[in-house]
Amino acid sequence: MKITTLLENTSCRADVVHAHGLSQYVETKTHKILFDMGPGPAVLDNARALGVDLALVDTAVLSHAHDDHSGGLAPFLSVNKTARVYLSRAAVGDYYAMGKNGVPEFIGMPEEVRPFEDRLTLTGDALTIDDTLRLFSDIKTADYRSHANDKLKEKQGEDYPMDEFRHEQNLLICEDGKAVLLAGCSHRGIVNILRRAEELLGRSPDAVFAGFHLYSPGTGETEPRELVESVGRELLARKLTVYYTGHCTGQDAFTILKELLGDRLHYMTGGTTAEI
Repeated sequence: MKITTLLENTSCRADVVHAHGLSQYVETKTHKILFDMGPGPAVLDNARALGVDLALVDTAVLSHAHDDHSGGLAPFLSVNKTARVYLSRAAVGDYYAMGKNGVPEFIGMPEEVRPFEDRLTLTGDALTIDDTLRLFSDIKTADYRSHANDKLKEKQGEDYPMDEFRHEQNLLICEDGKAVLLAGCSHRGIVNILRRAEELLGRSPDAVFAGFHLYSPGTGETEPRELVESVGRELLARKLTVYYTGHCTGQDAFTILKELLGDRLHYMTGGTTAEI
């Protein structure tokens, strides 16, 4: 299978726009998949520049509600008339980030998605789409918590409790004996998500594509080195797994992880394609 990063915080090509967000296109023998849509319509321009026809996508997955992943959903649906979009039923909630002045700022799915509600399939803890695609959100552990989550809230009535990321889901793709995990931002912890994927697969995936959420885009602060190294040692223990990361991992955390993982870690900058 081929995984192309359509949009990310960085880009390796002048004709590929970079923005804070993430969108990936996956081509298998039986599917053309869009996983996340970035923060807006730039994903359409990047797809054209990279030779990807989004009108031919048959399956779209939204990893979670935040607008740096869902902002391009309505633009995508305006050019694709047939794909089903799978998102957690909790993704229709109200999600906020606390701004520097302490005022909550809405970061959930844009209103522009509403006219396309008939195209959306709302998911629960797990969903097997077919014999190659499986969604899951029933994460069982909560280790290595990122403090970058502290400013992320869910509005409930007049209150803004901590976001528990019930709206976050992950995708497993299995084909020709290979297993790939796509995990968006990994707000619930890449190690915890990986553990659940291993339970479902009976082994570690061959490749992981995900942001690891080890820095805060609001403050620019990276998680403490001790935490980043602990995550890195967990990833290193999966001896046959290769990792592709970027977006919310942060450059400093990536550098630390690279020291541990070496050539098993790659940066998934916009415009790059990996074959698994």
